[in-house]
Amino acid sequence: MLAIALLVFREVLEAALIVTVVAAATRGVARRSTFIGGGIALGVIGAIAVAIFAGMIEQAVGGSGQELFNASVLLTAVVMIGWHVIWMSSHGKEMVRQMQQVTDSVKTGSSSVAVLLAVVALAVLREGSEIVLFLYGMVASGAGRLDLLAGVPLGLVGGAAVGFALYLGLLRIPLRHFFTATNWMLVLLAAGLSSTAAGFLIQANWLSAWGGQLWNTSWLLDNGSLLGQAMHVLIGYEARPAGMQLVFWLATATVLFLGMRLTGRQETAAHTHKTVAG
Repeated sequence: MLAIALLVFREVLEAALIVTVVAAATRGVARRSTFIGGGIALGVIGAIAVAIFAGMIEQAVGGSGQELFNASVLLTAVVMIGWHVIWMSSHGKEMVRQMQQVTDSVKTGSSSVAVLLAVVALAVLREGSEIVLFLYGMVASGAGRLDLLAGVPLGLVGGAAVGFALYLGLLRIPLRHFFTATNWMLVLLAAGLSSTAAGFLIQANWLSAWGGQLWNTSWLLDNGSLLGQAMHVLIGYEARPAGMQLVFWLATATVLFLGMRLTGRQETAAHTHKTVAG
């Protein structure tokens, strides 16, 4: 039971942390709950479908199905998060002004949240499919029904609780700094997902490792620990990273940083021109 609970907890925690950052980053946007709830539902349905057709996926790509599937899901999420980050850099200040004026709803962010629905769905899809596949394996190796009935709910509740605690902490950030803080969290999240995708592509022999293990900080923070797992999801922490993973991390972070700076300047210039004209 404890093995199942721990496995489910770790996978749910990974999805919950991503959902938490997305939920915090879209604070105050109209229909946010509907979009995020829809994303979770789509992810669960997709995870079940992936688990059912796992054998076919493996055969189609010569035994590297899970790695390539994970990499494609992660890279798709990186693109969508990047779009939202750059979009928020040009609309964030306007949303803060509207929220501070106590408007009924902030409508300017709806299109961006629609994109992040897909990010939530992809996060739940990847982790959910892994949970189902792992549970199938455990049942095949002799895990009993009682272990599943007790372990799965325990893991689900534990992972969701940690994610919710992080969400409550993010809401304590003052509104004037909120979108800047969550935007940077999304940049780090996207860079980390990109690095993880590179790791899966290396495992599938689709990418060169470029130097193998660059360093080893397992003595300080192991990937297998709870904190190490959380840091892996939130910023892409790796105790033993390959060179290619570092390249992916830096490239993603640099592109998003430059995109934020460029669109942020354009938004400031447009607002200044509008104020002067008014």
